[in-house]
Amino acid sequence: MSGEAARVAGCVFCEQAGGRLVFEGARLRVIHAVEAGFPAFYRVVWNAHRPELSDLSREERAHCMDAVAEVEQCLRDTLAPTKINVAALGNMVPHLHWHVIARFDWDSHFPAPFWAAAQRAAPAARVAQVEALLSAAEAAMATRLAAL
Repeated sequence: MSGEAARVAGCVFCEQAGGRLVFEGARLRVIHAVEAGFPAFYRVVWNAHRPELSDLSREERAHCMDAVAEVEQCLRDTLAPTKINVAALGNMVPHLHWHVIARFDWDSHFPAPFWAAAQRAAPAARVAQVEALLSAAEAAMATRLAAL
């Protein structure tokens, strides 16, 4: 992490990226999270300890939400998912973070939320097709986020 965020011992998001790092800026980072059945599951993580959106200044909130929208748009442009889920659900870490998840009508949980019980196995061939496109989506994310 860089910028204003000081590492805090014992904090999982301070001690590790939280997944495969796609982009790191002074204020936030984007990681590809490993979540079984969800090949395009990303987190936009605010680097500093700020657990709520209202803890950010107006300008920081705008930056954060612009980053979330850019990640969403890159997934839409590259993967053409059925839906994008965006949620801030983290109750266990002091870092505001947004889950940005490309959903497909064939995924293991669709149309239920990703935390619900699986309804079926995700077809391996379809998961592989999405995985093959992730590097293009992530390159677009890095370019667009660096311009914010």
